Amino acid sequence: MADNIKQAFLEYKSDQNVRWCPGCGDHAILNSIQKAMADLKVPKEEIAVISGIGCSSRLPYYMNTYGFHTIHGRAPAIASGVKVANPKLHVWQITGDGDALAIGGNHFIHTIRRNVDINVILFNNQIYGLTKGQYSPTSKRGFISKTSPFGTIEYPFRPGELTIGARGYFFARTVDKELKLSVKVMTAAARHEGTSIVEVLQNCVIYNNNTHQEITDKKHKDDRTIILEHGKPMIFGKERNKGLMLDGIHLKVVTIGEDGITEDDILVHDAHCEDPTIHLKLADMEYPNFPVALGVIRDAEAPVYDQCARQQINEIRESSKIKTFKDLVTSGDVWKVE
Repeated sequence: MADNIKQAFLEYKSDQNVRWCPGCGDHAILNSIQKAMADLKVPKEEIAVISGIGCSSRLPYYMNTYGFHTIHGRAPAIASGVKVANPKLHVWQITGDGDALAIGGNHFIHTIRRNVDINVILFNNQIYGLTKGQYSPTSKRGFISKTSPFGTIEYPFRPGELTIGARGYFFARTVDKELKLSVKVMTAAARHEGTSIVEVLQNCVIYNNNTHQEITDKKHKDDRTIILEHGKPMIFGKERNKGLMLDGIHLKVVTIGEDGITEDDILVHDAHCEDPTIHLKLADMEYPNFPVALGVIRDAEAPVYDQCARQQINEIRESSKIKTFKDLVTSGDVWKVE
């Protein structure tokens, strides 16, 4: 069985040399995507991987699938067109925090709003890596870079907040080196009907090394992150004795066993709830006040753009005398020129 899984995984790998820096988190994300595809058992001929510009956007070259390395920030438009034109394809969009949230911000939010059935993997290293170290829309306030030598005075985007604010119905978060979790959330994203956004906290070893270290190092990650699972209590910590509760309309961290608090008092995660209020609070949690939420945070149902477009076309065809383009051009006055 292990050999079959390995063989399936290798089928999605291209013969190109991977040209990312040694130690870059992109290597792990690539492996996670390929393993997710192997788990999904989707034929490689039915997959299209679309990217914009940036280090992450080299990924289509390393996939043994259809792919298109497009232009800066415009991958969502291309990916949407691919899906609507050929709905049988499984479309994955690969992007970075600069490509998606700066020059591509408008395309990003409107793809989410339309709810096109594509899977967006957002590599978030909080830096522009390909162009050599400028601050990005997700860089922390005060971050010193080549373009902010005295520290940026801007507040960063939170990708989860932006996704839910754009009426997104699927948002998940993982860490580049957590392969099992990454495969799990990417598989869930692929099975979700509609736009799915997976934020991957990724490390750039050259220009922003250890940017996520405070929540990802082995010593502290259990106390500083929480892996959410639908239908299960929101419990975390090395001792599995910490949890989340509501205090009025706000979340708060509590310790099970203190002040009479039991596991029954802990919030149970409902990823499928249509109301995004709790999902937004979970997506916005930041260390040190809260654990950073990982896993599938939101996975709700809504009408899907490409499905609605096909349904509308079919309904119009049924009631119209014009069935084809030839019918259209010959439906009015026609002259034959000899």
